[in-house]
Amino acid sequence: MLNPLNLTLAQASAAIAARELSPVELVDAAVERIGAREPEINAFVSVWVEAAREQALEAERDIQHGRYRGPLHGIPIALKDLFDVADQPTTASSRVRDGHRAEANSAVTDALLRGGAILLGKTHLHEFAFGLTTPQTRNPRDPQRTSGGSSGGSAAAVAYGGAWAAMGTDTGGSIRVPAALCGLVGFKPTYGLVSRHGTAPLAWSLDHAGPMARTVEDVGLLLQAVMGFDARDPASRTPSASFGINAESGVQGLRVGIPRNYYFDHVAEPVAAAVRRAAAHLEQQGAVLVEVDIPLADYLIPTQWGLMVAEAASVHAKDIRQSASLYGDDVRTLLEAGQLLPAGDYLKAQRARHLIAQRWGSLFSEIDILLAPTVPQTAALIEQDTFTWKDGSQESVAEAYVRLCAPANVTGLPALTVPFGKDHQGLPIGVQIMGKAFDDAKVLQVGRAIERPLLPA
Repeated sequence: MLNPLNLTLAQASAAIAARELSPVELVDAAVERIGAREPEINAFVSVWVEAAREQALEAERDIQHGRYRGPLHGIPIALKDLFDVADQPTTASSRVRDGHRAEANSAVTDALLRGGAILLGKTHLHEFAFGLTTPQTRNPRDPQRTSGGSSGGSAAAVAYGGAWAAMGTDTGGSIRVPAALCGLVGFKPTYGLVSRHGTAPLAWSLDHAGPMARTVEDVGLLLQAVMGFDARDPASRTPSASFGINAESGVQGLRVGIPRNYYFDHVAEPVAAAVRRAAAHLEQQGAVLVEVDIPLADYLIPTQWGLMVAEAASVHAKDIRQSASLYGDDVRTLLEAGQLLPAGDYLKAQRARHLIAQRWGSLFSEIDILLAPTVPQTAALIEQDTFTWKDGSQESVAEAYVRLCAPANVTGLPALTVPFGKDHQGLPIGVQIMGKAFDDAKVLQVGRAIERPLLPA
C-alpha cells in the first residue's frame, strides 16, 4: 500500500493526477503525523483540520470530474504565520498581534488556492521574522536543537511530514537557514519575483517570499505557482518572457564560482567539506569550477544590518512606542536600537548596497553560479548562545547563521539551499547556490544536479 508520507510533493501530485491517491488520504496522513510530532516539535500556530478535509474532498471531486488545476491540486501546504488568510489571525508569533484577523488573502495565499493547494495551517516563526532561531520550535532531526529561523515552524512541519511543502519569508536567510538545519530545500527567489502583498513586513527592501520542500523539483513546482507580477507590491517585477524552469538540462559547461574568501571563513570543517564534494559532483557532470574573490566582503553584514534594523524600526515605530512590553526581549532590543539609528547611517547603507550590487554584477559576468555553504555550522543546541571557531574566536549563533545568507538579500539575487550530507553528529548540512537576477531557473537546475546521485564511473 502507498504510504503518502514517503512521497515527495511531485510524487504525490503524480499519484493524485493518476487517481492512485486521494487528497483526503494526504490530509489524513498529515494530520496523523501532526498529532504524533507536534507536542514535541511545536511547528504549527494553528491547524485547520476540518477546513483542510473539506478542501480535500472538493479537490477529489474536481479531479474526478476532469477539473484538474495542476501539480499543487490536492497537496497540503503550510504557511508561515506572516501570510494573510482571510478571516484567520496573522499572529507573526507575537503578542503584539493578539486579536488580529486578516481581511483578505495575501497574494501567495490566493496563488496557492488558484492552484488547488490545501491550506493545512499556519506555522511558527521567530517573532515578526526578526531572528534566526524560532525559539518556540524544535528541530525534528534532533528536538534538543534549533530548527533555525525565522521560518523555523515551516521547516519543522515539512521535515517531520506535517505538510508536503511550506511557504516562508527570507530577509537575511530566514528560508535558507531553517531549511539547511532541518535537511530541506529552501529557495529565496530573485527580489520582486514573488509578491509580498498581504505579508507582514520586516524590512521592505530585503524581504522575499519563497518555498520550502523536500526536493528541488518540489520547490520549483511551488515557485511556478506563486511567482508573477503584482501591482500591489511596489517591488514586483515581471520576469523575462523566456523565464522557465527546465531543471533537466544539466550543468555541462556552466561556470561555477568557488569563493576564495568570506564564505569559508569561520566555517566548520564538515560543512566546508560538503561544499567541496558538491563542487566535485558538479565538475563530474561537466561544470567548470572557477575560483573567485567576493567583492566588498567586509561591507556585506554592516550593510545588511544598516538596512534591516532601520526599516524594521520604521515598520514597528507605532507599536514599539505603544506596546513595547508585548515584544520578546530580543526583538524589542533590536527595534528600540533601530529607533536611534541616524538617517545618515541608513543612507550610507543604501549607498554601500548600490556599490555591492555593481561589484557582484561584475562577479557574475565571470560565472553563472556561486557555490558556498548555507550556514557555517549545523543546528545549534536550544540553549546554545555561541559557536567557538578553531582560532578561539566566538560568534553568536544568530550572527553565524545570518552571515553567509545575507549577501543574497542585500543584492536581491536568487539563492537556494540543498541538503548535501551530514556532519559527524548526523545533522544535515546545506549547500547554497546563488545566481544572477531572474536566473532562478538556472539556480534550480544546478540544485537538481547536486541532488542527483553520482553515477557509477
